[in-house]
Amino acid sequence: MDKLSIIRQPIATELDILNQVLSESLNTTSPLMNQVTGNYLKTKGKQIRPILVLLCAKLFGDVKRISIDAAAAIELLHNASLIHDDVVDESQKRRGTPTVNSIWDNRIAVLVGDYFVSCALKCSINTHNIKIIDALGTLGQELSRGEIDQISNAREHTLDENAYFDVIRRKTASLFFSCMRIGAISADAPEDKVRSLELFGEKLGICFQIKDDIFDYFEDKTIGKPTGNDLREGKMSLPLIYAITHGEGEENQRMRSLLSQKSLSTPDIELLINYAKNNGGIEYAYETMQRIRQEAIDIIQHFPPSSTLDALISILDYTIERDK
Repeated sequence: MDKLSIIRQPIATELDILNQVLSESLNTTSPLMNQVTGNYLKTKGKQIRPILVLLCAKLFGDVKRISIDAAAAIELLHNASLIHDDVVDESQKRRGTPTVNSIWDNRIAVLVGDYFVSCALKCSINTHNIKIIDALGTLGQELSRGEIDQISNAREHTLDENAYFDVIRRKTASLFFSCMRIGAISADAPEDKVRSLELFGEKLGICFQIKDDIFDYFEDKTIGKPTGNDLREGKMSLPLIYAITHGEGEENQRMRSLLSQKSLSTPDIELLINYAKNNGGIEYAYETMQRIRQEAIDIIQHFPPSSTLDALISILDYTIERDK
């Protein structure tokens, strides 16, 4: 049994109910909409975010329907953001699976993403908990702000580690933060416990994004070389930021000159990737994840031992160790 299957075990029944809720929420009288959402339901991914919601609720006793509706709302909003991101980035595949915009077109993808947002709102209303609805609204704002900030930094080729972390706190970590917050709130957890889980989720999300960024520096088997997608879009990730800001000499100046260009060619991207890899960028990114991992574990060490708590820590480790 793989690690993710073991993580799911404490909430296996609740996940089955969650997927029923997702299917019912997305169902409509439109044949085309049902075709698009049906394709999503067949390839819904690992569902890490709703798993986090349900595990947080499980920490405080049996998982109730309010937690399942909250988890469905998070999952639907998350997928809405992915559908819209794929339109913005003109992505043809996500994790090896064709995107909505590549199968149909951008018009349908935008409308389907909007439909997912509406379904997320309805699921949040089903919780009858204003704190959960507020958290979901705040999350939507943070996700949008994070993407805008990333675009702004990409246009300016910003080489600043603090700016990088500010962006990923909003565009990625805010989602994990919200999963933990909503899960704990749905179980009527004490405020101090809610806060601890929020902070754990934020650090988990930061690790998730750093690991995602690392993938861009290594071979994609479908093309036989590093993808370099982030650099192609002007996005500066941690390995390159570290390598360039800590480097010196003529080669470092050449790399900085490349980044001052309006667009980068494939050879330019390969040069920058190799520079980051040869000058400690990847090692620094892994060291950063390990430091943040320990900070995250320290935050929740006061929780009583349980298989649910073990599962949360396992998700953190899985995030750092995963290969896709």
